[in-house]
Amino acid sequence: MGEGRIHVEPRDAILDAALMHVAFDGWSTATLIGAARDADVPLHEARALFPRGGVDLALAFHRRGDDRMADRLAAERLDDLRFRDRIARAVRIRLELVPDREAVRRAATLFALPVHAGDGARAVWQTADRIWTELGDTSTDANWYTKRATLSGVYGATLLFWLGDDSPGQRDTWDFLERRIDEVMKIETFKAQTRKNPVLKVLFAGPNWAMSRVKPPRRGPLPGRWPGSRAPQGAAPGSAAPGGRR
Repeated sequence: MGEGRIHVEPRDAILDAALMHVAFDGWSTATLIGAARDADVPLHEARALFPRGGVDLALAFHRRGDDRMADRLAAERLDDLRFRDRIARAVRIRLELVPDREAVRRAATLFALPVHAGDGARAVWQTADRIWTELGDTSTDANWYTKRATLSGVYGATLLFWLGDDSPGQRDTWDFLERRIDEVMKIETFKAQTRKNPVLKVLFAGPNWAMSRVKPPRRGPLPGRWPGSRAPQGAAPGSAAPGGRR
């Protein structure tokens, strides 16, 4: 390599080059071949990095977006924000860092296919998990799942709205996001009220005990962390989420 050249990992080089092809060929084998050629990466190496072709390429693009979001969140000062505003800020950062909206649109089309729907759902869950982890969530019971399931719904709905939003600065998207989070907060308020109600407290004693026995998975394969995703800062690969970032 010539002196002064910046080394770029083959995976990142292929992802960068792929954006020029996705608008025409979608997340496909044709895009992988063209990106490998443009990035000067041997095709056999590209296929080894992305064995399922366009699907793995799209998933790697999504994971890189999550990594960049995590880096931005680490640099943000969120201490003065309400927690619901930290969540909103994280979702907004995740979307604002997307380098090419058409690439996300093509990915949404790909993951809408029944054969790839599971990959798409896992990618959205991964983003929700990453947001909660980076914001310091230390849940050790069923709340681990409910938090991520709820945020997956908010993120997925906001993403689809954002794809069709032509308002200046995507203002309508951020208003939509605020409304979705407000709806979630109303549910959380209702749940808190039911816990204080003596009648409902007795009624739900059994179900609540059962739910308290539910534990989050160990960090590793589904549904907490996906192969190829980067561990949050301060956590060793395969370890539990760090519990202090605010």
